[in-house]
Amino acid sequence: MIANIIVEQTKDGFFSCFVKEDIPHVGLFGYGDTSEEAIRSLIEFYEQSKIELAAEGKHLPELDFVVHYDMPSFFNRFNFLNQSKIAERAGINPSLMRKYTSGVANAGRKQYEKLYDAVQSLAKEMLAAAF
Repeated sequence: MIANIIVEQTKDGFFSCFVKEDIPHVGLFGYGDTSEEAIRSLIEFYEQSKIELAAEGKHLPELDFVVHYDMPSFFNRFNFLNQSKIAERAGINPSLMRKYTSGVANAGRKQYEKLYDAVQSLAKEMLAAAF
Protein backbone atom coordinates (compact mmCIF):
# COMPACT_ATOMS: atom_id res chain seq x y z
CA MET A 1 0.00 0.00 0.00
CA ILE A 2 1.27 3.46 -0.90
CA ALA A 3 1.35 5.90 2.02
CA ASN A 4 1.88 9.56 1.18
CA ILE A 5 3.80 11.40 3.89
CA ILE A 6 3.13 15.13 3.94
CA VAL A 7 5.99 17.11 5.55
CA GLU A 8 5.54 20.72 6.65
CA GLN A 9 7.45 23.28 8.65
CA THR A 10 5.40 24.53 11.59
CA LYS A 11 5.07 28.20 12.56
CA ASP A 12 7.47 27.67 15.47
CA GLY A 13 10.20 26.44 13.09
CA PHE A 14 9.91 22.71 13.83
CA PHE A 15 8.73 20.07 11.37
CA SER A 16 5.73 17.79 11.37
CA CYS A 17 4.47 15.12 9.04
CA PHE A 18 1.50 12.82 8.65
CA VAL A 19 0.27 10.09 6.36
CA LYS A 20 -2.51 11.34 4.10
CA GLU A 21 -4.28 7.99 3.81
CA ASP A 22 -6.38 6.37 6.52
CA ILE A 23 -4.42 3.48 7.99
CA PRO A 24 -6.41 0.94 10.01
CA HIS A 25 -5.91 1.07 13.80
CA VAL A 26 -3.48 4.00 13.87
CA GLY A 27 -2.87 7.61 12.88
CA LEU A 28 0.67 8.15 11.66
CA PHE A 29 2.32 11.43 12.66
CA GLY A 30 5.88 12.56 13.23
CA TYR A 31 7.61 15.59 14.70
CA GLY A 32 11.18 16.83 14.88
CA ASP A 33 13.72 19.61 14.77
CA THR A 34 14.38 18.76 11.10
CA SER A 35 12.20 17.38 8.32
CA GLU A 36 14.33 14.23 8.27
CA GLU A 37 13.83 13.75 12.01
CA ALA A 38 10.04 14.18 11.64
CA ILE A 39 9.91 11.53 8.89
CA ARG A 40 12.10 9.18 10.91
CA SER A 41 9.83 9.56 13.97
CA LEU A 42 6.76 8.74 11.86
CA ILE A 43 8.36 5.61 10.41
CA GLU A 44 9.62 4.50 13.83
CA PHE A 45 6.09 4.97 15.24
CA TYR A 46 4.71 2.88 12.36
CA GLU A 47 7.20 0.07 13.02
CA GLN A 48 6.50 0.11 16.78
CA SER A 49 2.74 0.16 16.14
CA LYS A 50 3.04 -2.93 13.92
CA ILE A 51 4.65 -4.82 16.81
CA GLU A 52 2.18 -3.61 19.44
CA LEU A 53 -0.89 -4.23 17.29
CA ALA A 54 0.34 -7.68 16.26
CA ALA A 55 0.43 -8.58 19.96
CA GLU A 56 -3.29 -7.65 20.06
CA GLY A 57 -4.04 -9.75 16.97
CA LYS A 58 -4.36 -6.70 14.69
CA HIS A 59 -2.23 -6.08 11.66
CA LEU A 60 -1.08 -2.95 9.91
CA PRO A 61 -0.63 -3.12 6.16
CA GLU A 62 2.86 -3.03 4.70
CA LEU A 63 3.44 0.52 3.53
CA ASP A 64 5.58 2.01 0.79
CA PHE A 65 6.19 5.63 1.75
CA VAL A 66 6.22 8.50 -0.74
CA VAL A 67 7.32 11.81 0.79
CA HIS A 68 5.84 15.18 -0.23
CA TYR A 69 7.52 18.33 1.11
CA ASP A 70 6.53 21.94 1.47
CA MET A 71 9.34 24.21 0.31
CA PRO A 72 10.98 24.91 3.71
CA SER A 73 10.92 21.17 4.53
CA PHE A 74 12.43 20.22 1.17
CA PHE A 75 15.38 22.57 1.55
CA ASN A 76 15.79 21.56 5.18
CA ARG A 77 15.98 17.89 4.15
CA PHE A 78 18.26 18.53 1.18
CA ASN A 79 20.24 21.35 2.77
CA PHE A 80 23.27 20.66 0.57
CA LEU A 81 21.39 22.14 -2.41
CA ASN A 82 22.16 25.76 -3.18
CA GLN A 83 18.81 27.56 -2.98
CA SER A 84 19.97 30.49 -5.09
CA LYS A 85 21.23 28.25 -7.89
CA ILE A 86 17.99 26.24 -7.87
CA ALA A 87 16.04 29.51 -8.02
CA GLU A 88 18.11 30.71 -11.00
CA ARG A 89 17.60 27.37 -12.73
CA ALA A 90 13.84 27.71 -12.19
CA GLY A 91 13.73 31.36 -13.29
CA ILE A 92 12.81 32.62 -9.81
CA ASN A 93 14.39 35.60 -8.09
CA PRO A 94 16.87 34.23 -5.48
CA SER A 95 15.74 36.67 -2.79
CA LEU A 96 12.12 35.60 -3.31
CA MET A 97 13.29 32.00 -3.11
CA ARG A 98 14.87 32.68 0.30
CA LYS A 99 11.51 34.03 1.48
CA TYR A 100 9.81 30.83 0.28
CA THR A 101 12.31 28.55 1.99
CA SER A 102 12.23 30.47 5.25
CA GLY A 103 8.43 30.43 5.31
CA VAL A 104 8.11 34.24 5.11
CA ALA A 105 6.26 33.99 1.78
CA ASN A 106 4.31 31.19 0.16
CA ALA A 107 4.92 30.11 -3.42
CA GLY A 108 1.99 29.74 -5.76
CA ARG A 109 1.31 26.67 -7.86
CA LYS A 110 3.24 28.00 -10.88
CA GLN A 111 6.30 28.71 -8.74
CA TYR A 112 6.13 25.20 -7.27
CA GLU A 113 5.90 23.76 -10.77
CA LYS A 114 8.97 25.76 -11.87
CA LEU A 115 10.92 24.53 -8.86
CA TYR A 116 9.75 20.96 -9.34
CA ASP A 117 10.89 21.02 -12.97
CA ALA A 118 14.26 22.51 -11.98
CA VAL A 119 14.86 19.88 -9.28
CA GLN A 120 13.77 17.04 -11.61
CA SER A 121 16.13 18.32 -14.30
CA LEU A 122 18.98 18.51 -11.79
CA ALA A 123 18.23 14.97 -10.57
CA LYS A 124 18.37 13.63 -14.14
CA GLU A 125 21.70 15.37 -14.74
CA MET A 126 23.11 13.93 -11.52
CA LEU A 127 21.97 10.40 -12.43
CA ALA A 128 23.70 10.72 -15.80
CA ALA A 129 26.95 11.99 -14.25
CA ALA A 130 29.96 9.75 -13.88
CA PHE A 131 33.35 10.11 -12.23
